[in-house]
Amino acid sequence: MKKFFLQHALAATCTMALLSLWPAPATASGVASGAAPGAAASDPAQLGWMVGAPPPADRTVRFDDGSYFEFPAMRWSVSNFRQLMPTVNVSRGLGAPTVFPRTLRKDIDTLRFTPLGANQPMTWEASLAASYTDGIVVLHRGRIVYERYFGVLRDDGQHAAMSVTKSVVGTLGAALVAEGRIDPGKTVAFYVPELAHSGFGNATLRQVLDMTTGLKYSEDYADPNAEVWAHASAGSPLPKPKDYTGPRSYFEFLQTVQPQGQHGDAFGYRTINTDVLGWVIARVTGRSVAQLLSERIWRRLGAEQDAYFTVDSIGTPFAGGGLNTGLRDLARFGEMLRNNGRFNGQQILPKSVVDDIRGGGDKAAFAKAGYALLPGWSYRNMWWVTHNPHGAFMARGVHGQRIYVDPKAEMVIVRYAAHPLATNAANDPLTLPAYQAVANSLMTP
Repeated sequence: MKKFFLQHALAATCTMALLSLWPAPATASGVASGAAPGAAASDPAQLGWMVGAPPPADRTVRFDDGSYFEFPAMRWSVSNFRQLMPTVNVSRGLGAPTVFPRTLRKDIDTLRFTPLGANQPMTWEASLAASYTDGIVVLHRGRIVYERYFGVLRDDGQHAAMSVTKSVVGTLGAALVAEGRIDPGKTVAFYVPELAHSGFGNATLRQVLDMTTGLKYSEDYADPNAEVWAHASAGSPLPKPKDYTGPRSYFEFLQTVQPQGQHGDAFGYRTINTDVLGWVIARVTGRSVAQLLSERIWRRLGAEQDAYFTVDSIGTPFAGGGLNTGLRDLARFGEMLRNNGRFNGQQILPKSVVDDIRGGGDKAAFAKAGYALLPGWSYRNMWWVTHNPHGAFMARGVHGQRIYVDPKAEMVIVRYAAHPLATNAANDPLTLPAYQAVANSLMTP
């Protein structure tokens, strides 16, 4: 176990967000299923993590020893990453924020649904504790109808979006495709010649955006030899050991990735696809993903707060999972997509970008990945597309991060959480039917 957490320290920014849906039973925080204390018993505010000058030794969270990602300390960390590691800002600009109208509904807490695989129903309110929710907002037709915060997250705080970051970066990439600045049929090497001899070299940008690249890369945290650890070590901003000879940045690591399998054959969820997309974006625009997100979206949304990305040792934003935002600002982003790219009185993204996401990707390629809880789904522009009767699509991150857009119900749900299990299989049995129950309720006159 000690070795495991030392690896976490080396992982730095990577380990907090590398997977959006991980089928293995182990967890990024090293907590076995059923072994963790419940939401109330692990509440970071009640436990007093990082309170005092200095905090008591048994309530101190450190980055360099990996304790920041042990459960239950992780419940404090995910709302405070900027205190622990280097970051780069995503400025909201100097304008006034947009104001969400509010019509809070009292009936949502008592809504009942039956979790997938269960025999007994539960209430929406009970599901929030069961999924270790830190904050959640429900929008209906652009109005806040539900908003709650737990633990140490507040409405003026920021929380790790983890692999929801991928969908945000994928949206930027899709916008550049729509504008003709990126040709999805061209290879990665066309835009980034440094990757010509890597596994990415002959992959197309469409294959990167939809994660159908054939790469030798495992994200199995339980395997100490998995490539995910080399990626994490390269991306860590911590000083490297004297005998370290591996890559020292995300850019350097991506050049070492080897091919495996056939590009375009099957969906394979790999964080490094988003890292490569971030490199392409930076090369094409002359802006990092943090700068471009600020200029193209965050300022135009009328965000309430700056966001930020965690970075590697040379300041490269972690495109695969380093975004941290305020909850309502992420809701603004989701509402913009529900409104076909329009928000705050302006067309922020081309409507064609949203249409392309909603249309989904290759269902047959997705099915080969074997996600039992997601039958009939697909993946497009780094969004998870349900193809359900409501046309819902999702951004998903480890430990329970979500953007859920339901066009038919005119609903957006954004949730931040700190579930002890990284795998989304721990959240989906609650999340999917719960969100459908809220959608059905909002559509009922």
